[in-house]
Amino acid sequence: MLTRRHLIALYAAGAFAPGLFGRAALAQMQPGKMPATAWPNRNVRLIVPLAAGGPTDTNGRILAEQLSKIWGQQVIVENRSGAGTNLGNEYVAHSDADGYVALFGTSSLAVATSLYRSLGYNPVTDLAPVSLVAKFPFFMFVPNSSPAKSVMEFVAYAKAQPGKLIMGSPGTGSAPHLTAELFLQMAKIKMTHAPYRGAAPAFTDLIPGRIDCYFGSGELLEFSRSGQVRALATTGVERSTAAPEVPTIVESGIAGYSVLSWQGLFLPAKTPPEIVRKMSADTVAALAVPAIKDKFDHAGYGAQGSSPDELRDWLKLDTDKWAAVIKAADIKID
Repeated sequence: MLTRRHLIALYAAGAFAPGLFGRAALAQMQPGKMPATAWPNRNVRLIVPLAAGGPTDTNGRILAEQLSKIWGQQVIVENRSGAGTNLGNEYVAHSDADGYVALFGTSSLAVATSLYRSLGYNPVTDLAPVSLVAKFPFFMFVPNSSPAKSVMEFVAYAKAQPGKLIMGSPGTGSAPHLTAELFLQMAKIKMTHAPYRGAAPAFTDLIPGRIDCYFGSGELLEFSRSGQVRALATTGVERSTAAPEVPTIVESGIAGYSVLSWQGLFLPAKTPPEIVRKMSADTVAALAVPAIKDKFDHAGYGAQGSSPDELRDWLKLDTDKWAAVIKAADIKID
């Protein structure tokens, strides 16, 4: 029979000789000390800071499905859109740092501090990088009615009527907008920016020629393949495997121009490092699965996992790049 005296003795042994109970068992009983092998033991929420149905949401769901298989726990995608992704980003930044709320982040994290006058979070200090998910170029589209059949023909067309051509984007400060701004700066041309509330309405106006140019993701290549618009170039340093027939902007005559947008996983900053490392390693493994890689590649997204440090370095490099573009274009959002 286990008497009160036995219980006191067992408690004392646990307090002064943790090895009698097993260090792993004690670690599991202490908040914030859960070993990586015990995580995850319940559902993980993956916050996508954009609306459902778009390419970012699609990629987040592809990755979530594969991670669910690896972990044996459901990864639930939750869309928290608004404020140029800042609502979702801030939500994760201030969530419990236990590994059960993660962010499917985008390149918007690299422009947030330069673009917005005030933020409720800091992308560098409030979020822990986990792994890259994808790097991908944009494509430069023009309507079929455009006289430009190449990038340099478009540059000449724009220079002939400075400020009169319209450059559409899915919103001020969005990745396509800044990609276009960098193009204008390096090509030394002026256009009028028309921000839309999303990619769909902007592209809808591109097709009949209401706007003259749009930089968009590889998912829009289906419209050029079907003959509805013309793809002049890709923003990557190399031609995209999704459209090898489309030249790069550098090939087309704008020396030094390159833009690769990206997606990546982040956790709240104080998440235990062993959880960060495990999520990173499992993400790299998930993205290496041929069927997953093919799904990303088909839409023009290069699946690419990384270490936490590699994502941290890429975020810093991208932040510095876009800070210069934003300053030169004098873009600020309240």
